[in-house]
Amino acid sequence: MHIFKYSPRKGTKAAQMTEQIDGKIKEERSRKLIELSNQNQKEYHEKCVGKTVEILWEEEKNGYYQGHTKNYILALGKSKENLENKMIKAKCVQANIDSILLEIEH
Repeated sequence: MHIFKYSPRKGTKAAQMTEQIDGKIKEERSRKLIELSNQNQKEYHEKCVGKTVEILWEEEKNGYYQGHTKNYILALGKSKENLENKMIKAKCVQANIDSILLEIEH
């Protein structure tokens, strides 16, 4: 979900409307939607836990290889073998808001 607060642009009809929403209300609504989005994303990622998924491994960063599942979930895993540009299946052991952690078998 992509969330942003509406800001009227000078010279548009919307900017001339008299019933503008207060900035504090927009902030609160955005905060609630971001929380809901994060919760939904983590629940979606949690469906992978315990399953074997196929990953296109892209690069190594900070000791973890990073890649994506077929449905574009960011995946992280440790490996002594170079995984870059390889499609390898791995077991999902943990779900986070922004990624899943995989156990890579060799």
